[in-house]
Order: sequence, then structure tokens, then C-alpha cells
Amino acid sequence: MAPAVDLAVVVAFVAIGRRSHGEANDASGFATTLWPFVAGLTLATLATRLFVAPLDWRRAVPAWLATVAVGLALRIGAGGREFKVSFAIVATAFLGLFLLGWRAAVLAIARRRQPRATAAQKSANAST
Repeated sequence: MAPAVDLAVVVAFVAIGRRSHGEANDASGFATTLWPFVAGLTLATLATRLFVAPLDWRRAVPAWLATVAVGLALRIGAGGREFKVSFAIVATAFLGLFLLGWRAAVLAIARRRQPRATAAQKSANAST
């Protein structure tokens, strides 16, 4: 499920960005903006083996940074776009917040549930 969530983050990044800049909603323009970051995400996921342990910060942080770096490089090199510092900052911040943020939320929920299960198990063990 993690790759699908990561892909949804990248799609949301592109959709929000295109809408905020008043760019046309045509599929071709969307795909042109999307593909460098999907390629970056794919390469980053493979290079860091993020799919093996999607919640591991030692994999997730480098995958996030590589997604941004490769996405920007492809956007500029293959897409013919000019480098803009403001876009790089927004891409890094948005993708970092949401690629890492959903992982932090999942880990926080798991940690909250774990003590409850342990307490419930102790209670059940004490009554037997």
C-alpha cells in the first residue's frame, strides 16, 4: 500500500501546483508535469529499497530527497524547464511533508495501539 500512498502524494503535488498556477487541466499537460516526479519516486524507491521497509526512516528520507532531486533533474533536463529556486523549495517541502508525514502518522498510530494491546493482554493474563 505504501507505493500507492507515495504515488498519491506525487499526484496531489502536481495537481495542486498546476491548479494554483492556473495551468490547463488537460491530461497531456498534467502528464508532462507528473512524469519526472513519478520517475524520481520510482528510481528512489528502487535505489533505497524502500519497498522492503516502507516505514524505515533510513530508507524514507533518502527516497524523499532522491525523488525531489531526480524529479527536478528530469523536469529541467528532459522537460526543458528552467530551474527555479522557489519551485525546488516548494517541491522539497511539500514532498517531504507528505511522503514523510504519512509515515509518521502511521508510526504514531501503531505506537498508540501497541501499549493498549499490551495492557489488555496483561489484564487477560492476570484473570486467567
